[in-house]
Amino acid sequence: MGSARDIQLDALRAIAVTMVLYSHFFAAGGSSFWGHIGVRLFFVLSGFLITRLLLEARSAAEFETGPALRSFYIRRGLRIFPPYFAVLGFVWLVDLDQSRGSLVWHALYLSNFWYALRNDWNPWVLCHFWSLSIEEQFYLAWPLVVLLAPRRRFEQICIGVIALSLAYRFYWPLTANTTLARDLLPPASMDALATGALLACWRSRGAALPHWMRLSWPAFAAAFLVIEWFVPAPADPMLEWTHWLVRQVLPLVPLMVIVAACSRGLGGTLGKLAELPPLLGLGRISYGVYLYHPILLSLAVKAQPWIPLNVSEQGPGRFLVASAATIVAASISWVVFERPLNSLKRHFPYVARTRSAQGSHGGWLATAAGGSPDGRTPALELQRTDARR
Repeated sequence: MGSARDIQLDALRAIAVTMVLYSHFFAAGGSSFWGHIGVRLFFVLSGFLITRLLLEARSAAEFETGPALRSFYIRRGLRIFPPYFAVLGFVWLVDLDQSRGSLVWHALYLSNFWYALRNDWNPWVLCHFWSLSIEEQFYLAWPLVVLLAPRRRFEQICIGVIALSLAYRFYWPLTANTTLARDLLPPASMDALATGALLACWRSRGAALPHWMRLSWPAFAAAFLVIEWFVPAPADPMLEWTHWLVRQVLPLVPLMVIVAACSRGLGGTLGKLAELPPLLGLGRISYGVYLYHPILLSLAVKAQPWIPLNVSEQGPGRFLVASAATIVAASISWVVFERPLNSLKRHFPYVARTRSAQGSHGGWLATAAGGSPDGRTPALELQRTDARR
């Protein structure tokens, strides 16, 4: 396990969350498709990392399905739940943006269904929870697939999920209805998550990216940029649907290639840029940044009389003030709150040592903390790869 690849994935998290901040703080209208691309990048990363961890656990000689699943869900809970429910508690306490009426949906990780069913982004202060709900719904189901499905069928399952997600997109022209459900229901994001999972599947058997993918990704990226920058959304419903479809699908291959490259570790100038300390620091706290940023924006707008820059409208003032406040809050949250809880993951390795190994090394808890003489303890290896997730 080289550390460079995991470090550079933090850089990708930083880029993804910066796209979201730009979209919500700077872009005209309070939204930009670049924010959506940032979320799609998070999905590819999640699909890749979660699947890689579980496949590594499954390949260990000491693997047992029940303990691995239990450890997975406990570790996810330690990483995700405390700051998430702290935000919900704060929003309930001050009834920010009149959010109390929807809090049960958010607490159950059904935010995407709340907004899709109402076809409305209120309460705005929690609208970013739709993507966190998608991820949690993925976390509930996907480990069962990875750990229980026949290994020889897993790649086909990933491709099948991607195909079903793409097929879902062809349903919308029949409805002539561009509701929020088109983006927020789980199938709309399963292609990005399964793309990351497919990458992990290839990595687990030592396979490189397909030749066609390595050759074609610049063309996919260029086509996306041309459409995004130069082709306005058409008024005709069928053309609008086509425009939406290609903007969703074209970035998948470039995102997959980027994650693959950074997971192996970029060299040269790009590698040095991807390991700049500020970028890595932002990536490390990216979950908190994503979680807290609308809350900090709402508070900044309320404090406008005391702020010399204009934070009441989209633009550089809002971007600078709200981003800085968000990063400060997320940094404090990471140091005081998240990192100490995250460290408890060491007590829940995916794969425990055998009884003979426990006798030799003081038990699997001791091994997870200290490592084996050859440095290849499954518990330690699997712990390190998601230490910041």
